Amino acid sequence: MPWIIGGAILGSSLLGGRSAQSASNTQAQSQRDAANTAAEAAKFRPVGTTTRFGTSQFTYSPEGYVTGAGYNVSPELKAYQDRLMALQGSALTGAENAPSMFSPFQTAGTNALNLANQYIGQSPDEVAADYMTKQQALLAPSRDVESARLSNQMYNTGRGGLSVAQGGGLGAANPEQQALANARAMQDLQIAANARTAGQQNVLFGTGLANQAGGLFGQYNTGLVNSLSPYNAYLSGAQTIEGLGQNALDIGMNIGAKGMSPTAANALWQGGNAAAQSQYAANAYNPYATALQGVASNPALTNGLANWWSGSGALTTADKTLMNNLYGGTTNYSGGAGGFS
Repeated sequence: MPWIIGGAILGSSLLGGRSAQSASNTQAQSQRDAANTAAEAAKFRPVGTTTRFGTSQFTYSPEGYVTGAGYNVSPELKAYQDRLMALQGSALTGAENAPSMFSPFQTAGTNALNLANQYIGQSPDEVAADYMTKQQALLAPSRDVESARLSNQMYNTGRGGLSVAQGGGLGAANPEQQALANARAMQDLQIAANARTAGQQNVLFGTGLANQAGGLFGQYNTGLVNSLSPYNAYLSGAQTIEGLGQNALDIGMNIGAKGMSPTAANALWQGGNAAAQSQYAANAYNPYATALQGVASNPALTNGLANWWSGSGALTTADKTLMNNLYGGTTNYSGGAGGFS
């Protein structure tokens, strides 16, 4: 008798397993279908557009994915762009010639800087001393003439030996000669003051020359930089035209981006997955496996079979009918292979 119960359990397990396998395959396929549907809804689908300034186009793979994108500037703008690009060549040539064109500024700056170094190379005291020496040398001839003239006048008038006391600790001196000496002393003091001023001005003048030299070098560099302005202007104009044509590509991409719906794709995926899970329970159910499992787990039936098998009891009519239906018996007879009676 145990083989009957074991067979029932084995049969129910086999039938249930096959049903579960089939249900799992169906569920997996349903989930794949839901994922494909969601992916299709989330695809990026830009469209070719045409504007006043250009057109755009996109290419797709057989699976519907974008494999290429491009745009064309309108013929009118393309002609303008070609003219600007032609001007760029001459503008670049001008920029290449700029170093030689602005080289005089560089030469002048170098000369001014060298001269500035000569002035700044002397201290104010050195310049003052040199100033005094040169001024004294400049005045010496006239002073000699003036001294000789005074001596001659005094000799001719008999006043050559005249000497007058000056008072205090000063000795006696000729009044006219003393007056001349005092005038020259005052003149020397003025020259000394001017010498100090000249020393200071010498440094300031040298510093000014150095600043001017820097300005000349700056003009040279500014000239080189500005020589690229025409080239940059033409290039900017060509880029602006290119951007106007590219706008058609941007519009097509924006349309494709707006057509994408991650929310809808997610809803499709969740809905399809939920449906697949719900369908799994129905697909996994097998009435035959359930019936066999019920037979194997029915205490009354198993006890009746045990009694019948041992000859101590008999099966009920319901038990016989159930067993015949389960094991395919077509003839009712007691025991043996073929049926139960």
